[in-house]
Amino acid sequence: MNENSPQAGILFKRLQAFDFLRGLDDESLERLAESAIWKVFPSEAVVFWEGDVESNLFYLQYGSLKVLKTSPDGREQVLRFIDAGEVFNEIGVLAKRPNPATAMALEESGIWLIPRQSLEEVVLAHPQTALHIIENMADKIIELVTLAADLSLKTVEARFAKLLLESVEGDTIERRRWTNQTELAARLGTVPDVLSRVIRELTKARLIEVDKQHIRILDRAGLAERAMLRDG
Repeated sequence: MNENSPQAGILFKRLQAFDFLRGLDDESLERLAESAIWKVFPSEAVVFWEGDVESNLFYLQYGSLKVLKTSPDGREQVLRFIDAGEVFNEIGVLAKRPNPATAMALEESGIWLIPRQSLEEVVLAHPQTALHIIENMADKIIELVTLAADLSLKTVEARFAKLLLESVEGDTIERRRWTNQTELAARLGTVPDVLSRVIRELTKARLIEVDKQHIRILDRAGLAERAMLRDG
């Protein structure tokens, strides 16, 4: 196994569980693990910049990241958050084109970098893996299309309500998932002051309850109505 890190054995086991690598034999997965490079990024470090041509597939073993676009005036639009256990940069590594966005660590994050050459060897030897990767990329494209539609057609309140409903497990969300209100506002395509007003309104309407650590959904049906969601 890779001697870059004693955690290389962990990477091999994680690769076995990756949905888009299903069907690969252990020998192929082991070659991927052996080729990987282990890096730790401190909080606020840039993993890669928009416009860079990045030749690695990334696997986030621990920590959290944000993927964002920045306007000429410095305003940020967060496209997605990446949690531990996720793979990213499929488009960059396979299309060999400049990254469409910047990836930045929200906290200390441990990341495996799997080189393009190693991934290409596996794809050429196992065409079904290429289809799984394409399916994974298609899902992310659909997410971006949905985000673009929401930013264009929905209010900040509707976008926030929808995000809560999509993120909740049970009725409680840990606020740590978004780090702080500034990050959450960037994810919703707004500014903190506007988001604060939305949170106050939803709290006043007894749809949610907010403290420093959690957001609790008190009225799921009412929140779905604010999110402009339709049944069926």
